[in-house]
Amino acid sequence: VQLQAYGGGLVQPGGSLRLSCAASGITLDHYAVGWFRQAPGKEREGVSCVSNIDGAMNYSDSVKGRFIISSDKAKNMAYLQMNSLKPEDTAVYYCAVDQSSFPRSCLRGNHHGMDYWGKGTLVTVSS
Repeated sequence: VQLQAYGGGLVQPGGSLRLSCAASGITLDHYAVGWFRQAPGKEREGVSCVSNIDGAMNYSDSVKGRFIISSDKAKNMAYLQMNSLKPEDTAVYYCAVDQSSFPRSCLRGNHHGMDYWGKGTLVTVSS
């Protein structure tokens, strides 16, 4: 199983970025996919999750209303559209898969319970 997050970069405050997560060796449509981030000196935190099992979604309070998670069954990919970016969104972003039939870890933003991780992509929000 391989996951690869990409699409990060440098963006000004208020700008937008779309992160993509490409999967191989696993069918994302069968599981929950989450986005997590880790800022320097901080613990990894859950940003958003979509369960492709039942369509459930969640967002952390810090990104609710600004970020949108989605997935593309045909392309076996997941996305995170990030709008109205703030300097505090600066972090390395990771995509991960929760293989549980009841993906509580993903939906609760608990990185300890995720099964597969991709390499991260750096998002820097700065003027």
